[in-house]
This record gives sequence, C-alpha cells and structure tokens, in this order.
Amino acid sequence: MDDGLIDDIALASSSVVANNAMNRGRGLASYRRHLGFDPVAMVCDRGWLDLCCGEARALIDAADLVGGAPLVGVDLVGYFRAAPAAVDLRVSSLPDFHTDDRFDLITCVHGLHYVGDRLGVLAKAALWLADDGLLVADFDARDVRGPDGRPLGRPLLTALREAGFDYDSRRRRVSCRGRAAVHFPFTYRGADVAAGPNYTGQDTVHAYYDSHG
Repeated sequence: MDDGLIDDIALASSSVVANNAMNRGRGLASYRRHLGFDPVAMVCDRGWLDLCCGEARALIDAADLVGGAPLVGVDLVGYFRAAPAAVDLRVSSLPDFHTDDRFDLITCVHGLHYVGDRLGVLAKAALWLADDGLLVADFDARDVRGPDGRPLGRPLLTALREAGFDYDSRRRRVSCRGRAAVHFPFTYRGADVAAGPNYTGQDTVHAYYDSHG
C-alpha cells in the first residue's frame, strides 16, 4: 500500500506476527488466571472456540472436563501439541477463518494484537456466539488508529458500546454477551507492523481505519 500500510496477506507473513509468542504455551490454569474465570464453567453443549490458541494446551487440558462439548482452536501457525480427537485444531489467520457453528465461549488471549482488521474479527466472532454465549478478547484500543495515525479514541469506544461490547480499559479487554450482528462505522485500511511494543512489552501491530459515520 502506498501509505506504508500492509494488507492482511503480507501481515500474516511479517516478522512481528511470525515471532510473537504471547499465547503459545498457556495451559488452562494460565487461562483461568489471565481471564479471571474458569473457561470450563462457561462451556455447555455448544463448546469453546479459542482464537489464536497457540499450542492449544488450554483446550487439551479442558478436553476431559467439558463432557464432550466441542473444542475448537484456531492459530495462524500450526505448532499444536498432540491433541485428543475431541479437540478440533485448525490452521488459519483470523480474518480468513469462518465457521457456521455457535459457541458458548469464544476467547482470544493476546491474539488480536497481531491482527490487522481486528474490528472485522470481533464482528465475525459476535456472530459465532450462542444466544447466551460469551466472547472475551484482549484488545488495546490505543492500537486502533485513524488516517492521521492517532488512536480513534472515543469514537471507537462509542462504536463498541453501541454494538453491544464492553471495554475494560484497565485490563485492555473487550467482551460481548450473546450473538449479535455487528456493523462498525469504520473501514479497514491496513496494518502498520512498525508500531513497536504495546503494554505487553512485545511488538504489536497498529490497525488503521477510515470513519464513515
């Protein structure tokens, strides 16, 4: 792109995305500490979708605890641990991933930091929720930028709230309860892989959007 931004195809093969290790080895106990709740307690018959699942340790740890409910993990890099048949592991970028299934719980632990169109991913994920399902993702609003390079700020937070999302600025976490058709008033322009470290101390990606309302 002539403005220095790259598209999601180039982003997926960039060194920042390829080298990130924010969630690769987390097990279920780590998820419980990080999220502040037990994912297993949220899972009924619809199951759990873990986006950017890393080695899929959390799903593998949960396999004997969810009574046969579906467990699906998605990661750009297919370096998964050996998993039981009950755990369905798929290699895909989040912008390219699609499913017709609905889930009790959808998580994305630190994965959105390395996604370009993260608002597009949130909108899709809201459609994958069961009617009473829960979506929880680490999300730093300051990494979502307008054409001038500044964080979108209040317009972004307002759009999230109007779409049914809650944003915890202290934990830098976004959540949504219940399936919803979401349309954010922004158009994705591309990603900046030279953004440098974010609050995690790891290099991140800035996502750029135009506002249209």
